[in-house]
Amino acid sequence: MEYKKNNLDGIRLSKALAKAGVASRRACEKLIFDGSVRVNGRVELLPQAKVVIGRDQIQVGKKPILAPENKVYYLLNKPKNFICSNLHGDNKRLVIDLFAHLPYRLFTVGRLDRDTTGLLILTNDGHFAQKVIHPSSNLTKSYLVKTGREITHEDLKTIGEGVEIDGTFVKPVSVTKIRKATVKVCVREGKKREVRRLVEKADLKILILKRIRIGGLTLGDLAEGSFRVLTEKEREVIFQ
Repeated sequence: MEYKKNNLDGIRLSKALAKAGVASRRACEKLIFDGSVRVNGRVELLPQAKVVIGRDQIQVGKKPILAPENKVYYLLNKPKNFICSNLHGDNKRLVIDLFAHLPYRLFTVGRLDRDTTGLLILTNDGHFAQKVIHPSSNLTKSYLVKTGREITHEDLKTIGEGVEIDGTFVKPVSVTKIRKATVKVCVREGKKREVRRLVEKADLKILILKRIRIGGLTLGDLAEGSFRVLTEKEREVIFQ
């Protein structure tokens, strides 16, 4: 293939896709491994393959990848029943559909499940997204959980003891009773459905689960379903 003749120039394919706003670096690597990426007409399975956007013809699925967009960052209060995915089908309601009127190829930084609301970042900056989700950033995330009954001291103790998820034992950073039936749970690992598993271990029925903080960034009073631009200062505050 033409682009391999000059494999000393250009950048890694996974990095090029992330810079073009396709997804985070890790998610781009998965797209490549899954055979979803073509370079100059042929499927490329190596994330480290060198490419130059604008010289090489790159496609993800049927969509061509053009020169990198201006980097944009949004803070969303995710509404319930929306999915963090870029793949349409089966009448799914996608978070990115809320931004369909904007001229950017956005993706979510991490995920919230369908029934969870609250703080979610969307961007087209793969490098920034990777920094936020990478374990080395050591970011904690805070969730408010409204339950179906009054929360007892024993419930708090049970949640704080942790739970095993996919063969890994995880414990919350902190568990605090906020109101009669509401608890704040802070976690660091970010395992799939971690907060739900922790709270359900105490036999508490979850009525509302809402993320209110990532690192030093808080959701504030942004209405559910609304979003706003994330300022440069806020992007720095996340890591403080």
